[in-house]
Amino acid sequence: MGRDDGGGGNSSYGRKKFKRSRAHFADRITADGRDGWPVEAGRYRLVVSRACPWASRALVSRRLLGLEDALSLAVTDPLQDDRSWRFALDPGGRDPVLGIRYLSEAYDRRETDYPGGVSVPAVVDVPSGKLVTNDYQQITLDFATEWTALHREGAPDLYPQERRDEIDALAADVFQDVNNGVYRAGFATDQEEYEAACTALFRRLELLAERLERQRYLVGDTITEADIRLFTTLVRFDAVYHGHFKCNRWKLTENRVLWAYVRDLYQTPGFGDTVDFDHIKRHYYLVHTGINPSGIVPLGPDLSGWTAPHHRAELGGRPFGDGTPPGPVRPGEEVPAPGRP
Repeated sequence: MGRDDGGGGNSSYGRKKFKRSRAHFADRITADGRDGWPVEAGRYRLVVSRACPWASRALVSRRLLGLEDALSLAVTDPLQDDRSWRFALDPGGRDPVLGIRYLSEAYDRRETDYPGGVSVPAVVDVPSGKLVTNDYQQITLDFATEWTALHREGAPDLYPQERRDEIDALAADVFQDVNNGVYRAGFATDQEEYEAACTALFRRLELLAERLERQRYLVGDTITEADIRLFTTLVRFDAVYHGHFKCNRWKLTENRVLWAYVRDLYQTPGFGDTVDFDHIKRHYYLVHTGINPSGIVPLGPDLSGWTAPHHRAELGGRPFGDGTPPGPVRPGEEVPAPGRP
């Protein structure tokens, strides 16, 4: 997610035809360092916004795999401006490790006058201060497969070899209709465009609900990359997509299966403990001035239901497979529980 979404600055949201930009910086950090960026503990810094669903994938994956000590974390202010994501939450308004005020500075060190948008998640090389990658589709896959030497003991296999074709196919459908579909509906510039996106979104959600009626997780009997990618959209659904993006045929809380499924994940260590509803709501309602010019942030929805029993364990399944849950959240990375400021 970055300033290019919607075709320009914040005021352009809902006024220009929406097109999701491809990641311009697609270098990979790999075990063999074939792109010049070898996996190395302490070398890289993950930059995220807790508001952004694409960045939230990386947050969940990092927690589940236990990469906190190997890959440090920078969290931006949810109120990004047209100069890019900023480190206004840190003392002096600078990231304490990279020493920069705006993420765009790391982009500029990589490529001067880069014409595209500045997006998160981003992985920055600490020694040089240069951006390595903003490839949100690939980053978490590499965490699961290339960073294995740095995984915690008991880390789950989030991208099992024998299930990759199924995960990839499902993720492609979810990306088109759900992850990106909510944006295509929310940033639509005419009725036909909006209705097509909204119709496809709810049709896909209904198909996913049918699948999840019979099984606890999307692929196999354990949590995989497919669940992470769906979760980060569903957890934002009622808070921002239902109202702000007009995805309002029904609320997630009105769908018995999906509401239980997303609560199950939320209550699983590594998921809900990365979610900050305050950041989510303030970002969408305050930054997207093209579709919410008043800047009013709604009081709802009621968040107390996120910790209610879900009964999904009755379907079986082993959340972490042969592994174990992640440990406590690293000090300084805690987020408020639902309903608590």
